[in-house]
Amino acid sequence: MTQLDLNRVRQSIKNQIGSKIKISANRGRHKFVTAKGVITQTYPNILENADGNDQNKTVSFSYQDVITRDVRMMLLEN
Repeated sequence: MTQLDLNRVRQSIKNQIGSKIKISANRGRHKFVTAKGVITQTYPNILENADGNDQNKTVSFSYQDVITRDVRMMLLEN
């Protein structure tokens, strides 16, 4: 993983702010958590996803998790 890869992923996700997504996160030992929501904000090291079912629930992930595929994101149709 290079800084260029990280910047490319960061910019790609930043362009999708406000988009509906489905996230599948690897929590280890064959445990996956799946959630739907909207990309609300991006920061230099993390992105935030507001859960579509509960607007008070916010989940954060690092861009490195996306690159290593510990977190997988799929855009949903609006």
